[in-house]
Amino acid sequence: MATPIPTSRPSPERVFNTLNAFQQTAALKAGIELDIFTAIADGANTTALLAEKTGAAERGVRILCDYLTIHEFLAKNNGRYSLSQESAIFLNRHSPAYMGTLADFLASAEPKRNFDALTESVRKGGTSVAQGDNTKPNDELWVTFARTMAPLTTVSAGFIADLALAKEGKTCKVLDIAAGHGMFGITIAKLNPNAHITAADWAPVLAVAKENAAAAGVADRVAFRPGSAFEADLGEGYDFVLLTNIFHHFDVPTCEKLMRRVHAALKPGGKAITLEFVPNEDGVTPPTAAAFSLIMLALTDAGDAYTFPQYENMFANAGFVKTTQHSIPDSPQQVLLSEK
Repeated sequence: MATPIPTSRPSPERVFNTLNAFQQTAALKAGIELDIFTAIADGANTTALLAEKTGAAERGVRILCDYLTIHEFLAKNNGRYSLSQESAIFLNRHSPAYMGTLADFLASAEPKRNFDALTESVRKGGTSVAQGDNTKPNDELWVTFARTMAPLTTVSAGFIADLALAKEGKTCKVLDIAAGHGMFGITIAKLNPNAHITAADWAPVLAVAKENAAAAGVADRVAFRPGSAFEADLGEGYDFVLLTNIFHHFDVPTCEKLMRRVHAALKPGGKAITLEFVPNEDGVTPPTAAAFSLIMLALTDAGDAYTFPQYENMFANAGFVKTTQHSIPDSPQQVLLSEK
């Protein structure tokens, strides 16, 4: 059999682009901070108009916008810029789906500092820079998270509300563990006027959830339990317990410890609803979920992106009789529904 002839020669382009990938983060963050996307949406679509609108140098605006065009956040035709579909939806402040606030958390100094030390974290098998034990408070980090990351919850919060049968309007008690901004419980409360939510998190973080509950008009049906999810009195008799993006911070024994507390807080027949990045057992697909393990290596002592069989085993060990996996449309995350 003849040896196949390669269709193209190996190129260092992937190596070059990956080593320079931090520039894409910086450029997008600069575009958000200068409000370039909103300015273009408002009609400032040339270099001169954008410079005037943003107060930035015309040369700087030209080079930044051309770079954002190269990476398909903008389009350019005859010297005029326009927004890509994604930028119009997620980066224009006038859009109800605006997500520019995510940059204040995802592109902040702390995760960059952690990843600068990734080699040492690989050697150690856990973070070498951050406070890696997330059973302990880290108010500055999690208050920033609560104030910036809520826009990312819209789709998943609605999906979870459907699993919690919110639209049926039945009286129910919901515990939202590591509530953060509180939007998962708040979404249920908005859809079900007979739902009563208890949000559990560190006290400074719950202050953000209180603001959001008031803004949503459901403050009278949201209660708060400050403290550690591993130590505070969580209450009992809940129909649903929400566990959104919490298990990936911990090792397996710690996850099981938390889930045993959840099992005790639920009424008979109650359900735990978990939102997580859940990779396949090969550890490399789907890409976004699988890659989340690296973030946990850099930021935590022992966290990970666990597979569905791993979650099934952990939750069974905590006393749950059945766990099913549910895919969220247009999301890299999965929801796990566990029955007591």
